Amino acid sequence: MSDALPVHDADEHWMRHALALAERAQREFNEIPVGAVLVSADGEVLGEGWNLNIAEHDPSAHAEIVAMRRAGRALQNHRLMGSTLYVTLEPCAMCAMAIVHARVARLVYAATDPKTGACGSVFDLLGDARHNHRVDIHGGVLAREASTRLTNYFRAKRGRPLLSLDAPATDEG
Repeated sequence: MSDALPVHDADEHWMRHALALAERAQREFNEIPVGAVLVSADGEVLGEGWNLNIAEHDPSAHAEIVAMRRAGRALQNHRLMGSTLYVTLEPCAMCAMAIVHARVARLVYAATDPKTGACGSVFDLLGDARHNHRVDIHGGVLAREASTRLTNYFRAKRGRPLLSLDAPATDEG
């Protein structure tokens, strides 16, 4: 990428892209709004995805898995060396281990998952010293926006009033 953004600005830029994918998951597929984009060290999109569990009748079709599958196909390689995965929700155990096996270099996530988060909040699978690959983790990028979108998805399902995207999200799910 010729006009490389500073790391913090790039993280926010790509997280906004992931948030747009999350919104698409909800709008087009009525899925839980989680989006992911995998970016090369050069700033090129390698793969993107959003939750498709319901639409594809596939319990493994989490946004992260979809993005990594698409990247692997595009690169014709199961190793995604040097890449950064941006995802709007802290990955679960399944996705965390897929990130390790794919050799993703860096994970940036927005909201923590207080029920199944496996990247430091509930479990810390990526931090386990027994793995032969280390992933650099940075959480909390645009967390409030991602958390509020998730909360509103479940509030709408229950017929409850939505929160403003400017208001702090609650742990109601």
